[in-house]
Amino acid sequence: MTQVVVGQNEGIDSALRRFKRQVSKAGILTEVRRHRHFETPLEKKKRKEEARRKKRWHN
Repeated sequence: MTQVVVGQNEGIDSALRRFKRQVSKAGILTEVRRHRHFETPLEKKKRKEEARRKKRWHN
């Protein structure tokens, strides 16, 4: 779970910016998007294969 403690003299904008950064680093939004709809085993296989292909291409 992502938490941000707001300092005494810290503005809400900077705390929100830190929170957004932590959420993106943790990959929470990608998980939510992925679980939004049911994924068939074929779609899951295609997604994983595409991720492997992208990862291999970048290395």
